Amino acid sequence: MKFFVDTADTAEIKDLAATGLIDGVTTNPSLIAKSGRNFAEVIEEICGLTEGHVSAEVVATDYETMVSEGKKLQAIASNVAVKLPLTMDGLRACRTLSDAGTAVNVTLCFSANQALLAAKAGAAYISPFIGRLDDINIDGMELIEDIRTIYDNYMFETEILAASIRSANHVKLSALAGADVATVPPNVLKGLVSHPLTDKGLAAFLADAEKGGVKV
Repeated sequence: MKFFVDTADTAEIKDLAATGLIDGVTTNPSLIAKSGRNFAEVIEEICGLTEGHVSAEVVATDYETMVSEGKKLQAIASNVAVKLPLTMDGLRACRTLSDAGTAVNVTLCFSANQALLAAKAGAAYISPFIGRLDDINIDGMELIEDIRTIYDNYMFETEILAASIRSANHVKLSALAGADVATVPPNVLKGLVSHPLTDKGLAAFLADAEKGGVKV
């Protein structure tokens, strides 16, 4: 499974990119607004920090303007993936941009039928929002499983990008359900490495090495 980091904090992205663990980045208008910086400048900087896709979202809701904004975003860097909402106009714009060679991430997916339509429209990625489904007592993992089955049934190439991930358990369950990508906040990604028994074992090894005068 690929890992994308869900942030517009370029310092965080740079640090995580240095680990070799991230394969791309997802952003949205809310994340970029928090940075207080120019939208295009942030996207361009992020695109320079990773070779993978960087999702940049349109703010329009009608077909014509979404296509226009999508072209502007794609012109920023070759690894931009244009993020479009899962609406009829969004799907129409997805088809237009995809046919022109632009990678599209269709976002705000909450049903398998929506995911089916996004794949038919040529989306490179579909973003089911796990955490937001959990918030209304619907199992987000069932959605990932349903999408996986449908895509495999018809050999769709659209990648399932598990989004709205809030915990390490969400990451594990997404991987088990067959998601192609998990996009995670930096704190969740960093937390995946942690386990109390790892810390305890390392402390014991270091203590034994010091006691025995072991040097490398």
